[in-house]
Parts: sequence; structure tokens; C-alpha cells
Amino acid sequence: MASWSEFAADEPRLADGIRVLLQQYGPGFGYLATVRADGGPRVHPVSPVITDEGLFCFIVDSPKRRDLERDGRYALHSFPPEESDDEAYVAGRARPVTDPLQLARLAQGARAEPQVDWRLFEFTVDVAMLARREQHGLGVAVGGPEVQVWLDPLAPAAPSAVPQARPARRSRNVQCSAA
Repeated sequence: MASWSEFAADEPRLADGIRVLLQQYGPGFGYLATVRADGGPRVHPVSPVITDEGLFCFIVDSPKRRDLERDGRYALHSFPPEESDDEAYVAGRARPVTDPLQLARLAQGARAEPQVDWRLFEFTVDVAMLARREQHGLGVAVGGPEVQVWLDPLAPAAPSAVPQARPARRSRNVQCSAA
């Protein structure tokens, strides 16, 4: 599980493209998918916070917060831009931030209301994807999207009975264009 900072250092152009789509309307805006207690998906609009320290989200007392506290798996998808069908996606695990100095710094930077019952989560990145579609004329997409995908090579794919040495972090960046 890579931090946003590790991912951004490994693939800065991809991270910048994702950041632009998540912050296209000013503060972050996207859809957060969590895992319900029965295993089903739950989707919520959220305002992610991206800083040099990482990818974070202030979550108020809600079903999505209980989902993250119970099972940290998440997926975050950008809100669609008005002028295109471009999209960004990251997925990984959320973990509560407990360091009081980091909490105070991020709350002040994001202007999080101190009287609200929120918890701050940091989102690690196992998968990151950016799809851009070429637009012509009246905003009509022509051809297939150009897709960039980053997979954290250190993320566990499946449980293994034999521990293996972990390779140095390098991205598995896949770029494809459909004709």
C-alpha cells in the first residue's frame, strides 16, 4: 500500500492528472465507495483533501465512516467534468489519522469545522487510473480513451503461504489508447 506521496513521486504526471480531476471544482469532489457490513457497495459524495503529505478525507459520523472503521477498503472516483468524459479513480485502504499535530495541521488547512463530529482518514493507493477522451467540436468524444493505470507492486495480490522478498517500489504503469 503506497501513500499518495509515494505514488505521486513514482508517477507525478498521473498523480497530477488525478488531482486536477478531483479538484476541478475548487475543493476536492468525488464519489467514495465503501464496503457495507453485508459486503455490498455503498457510494457517497465526498471532498477529498490532497496535500504533499497524502490523500485524506474528513468523514462525519455516517454509514460510510462506520464502513471505513470496520473495513478500510475504498474506491474514490472523480466527478465527471462538464466538458468531457475524463475520469480518475484510486483505490486502496483507508486508515484513521491519530497524530494530533497532523490532525490539527490538516484540519486548519482544509478548514474542517471543529464542532463537527468528523474523523480524518488517510487513503493509501493500490490502484490509480486516469482516462482521457479526446473531444471534438461540441464536446463529443471521438475514438476510445487514453488510459493510464498504476498498480502498486508492493500491494499484496493474494495471501501466500511462503513469505517472499518485496521488490523495490516501481510502478506498473500501463498506457493504452483505443482506436
